[in-house]
Amino acid sequence: MANFYAATKCMVTSLTEGLRRELRELRSHIRSISPAAVRDTEITLRASGGDEEFVRKKFASKPALVPKDVADIVVYTLAAPPHVEINGIIVRSIAVKT
Repeated sequence: MANFYAATKCMVTSLTEGLRRELRELRSHIRSISPAAVRDTEITLRASGGDEEFVRKKFASKPALVPKDVADIVVYTLAAPPHVEINGIIVRSIAVKT
């Protein structure tokens, strides 16, 4: 399933870039955001076949974004003024020592 997901995400990214270029000529303000793994979402649960324990263990061993991280990026992106072109934000989580 992961290979199929990666391939479709790549395709969607390419389609978005093509659409962005076309819409830019129409003075549209299309913006795109590509988050990496986001825990606590429906897609992670569905990808595991509904196995909540598997999802919890998978994300316990590595850093992952949470939905609020993505929401904050969306708010930032939408708040950018029209003269600022945001043509792709890639968001990944990193391990932080506390």
